[in-house]
Amino acid sequence: MTEPIVKYEQIDHVAVITTNRPEQYNAQSRKLLEELDRLFAEAGSNPDVRVITLFGAGKHFSAGHDLGSAAELQDREERPHQQGVRGHFDHSREQFVEKSMRWRNVPKPTIAGVHGYCIFGGWILASAMDIIYAGQSAMFLASNFQFFTVPWDLHPRKAKELLYESRFIDAREALDLELVNCVVPDEELQDTVLEYATRIAQNDPFQLRMMKMAVNQMQDTQGYHAHISSAHLMHMLSATGEKDPDYALKVPDKKRRPMVERAFENYHSKKDE
Repeated sequence: MTEPIVKYEQIDHVAVITTNRPEQYNAQSRKLLEELDRLFAEAGSNPDVRVITLFGAGKHFSAGHDLGSAAELQDREERPHQQGVRGHFDHSREQFVEKSMRWRNVPKPTIAGVHGYCIFGGWILASAMDIIYAGQSAMFLASNFQFFTVPWDLHPRKAKELLYESRFIDAREALDLELVNCVVPDEELQDTVLEYATRIAQNDPFQLRMMKMAVNQMQDTQGYHAHISSAHLMHMLSATGEKDPDYALKVPDKKRRPMVERAFENYHSKKDE
């Protein structure tokens, strides 16, 4: 029997959603994102669910976008989207902006339990949740990605520092920066999240919904939605610019390294200071 790409269970009034591509470090394929969208909608509309939790199976929460696994490439061949700027824009906006905004606005408290890699698309997914609990192994890496919440998650100056340098932050620094709410040992992460979710679920669901709306609307009046929408255009332009013949990453030895490799180098350099 084939394992589901995303697992779903309900424990009392708590929904437990778990991305289930451990061998791919929970890289976000189109099918995975579509299944997440379906399950968030299902949990959001279920009157017996009061809190939604999110985890990643295996060693990592999410290594980001699926850039070319065999399953993803086959899906692209079977379900191609329109090519060119028009098709890429529509696909990118629906897959990453609209879906993430729907998850952010689910009318129930949402909690992410993050461990291991939380890179690019992983950051997007965690950021769309109301609360983030981190295991001690959690490593976060930001970029100018499609659902660009980084200036809302961090102070703008710190956001610029990390983006310019392209540097990982570990769980402890993420806590200091208030990106996450709590750091616990990895082996205690899921139990700790579920214990907290169970306490929340003891409250009246309508009151929880109003609390969430009040906080989200504060951000919206400050321009959250408008910024996310306009920043997506900056992402599209940036992605197009990477194909320019003059595009280059200036490094001392003239070699172009993958961004994640450079981010680890910069993280260790910072730790050594």
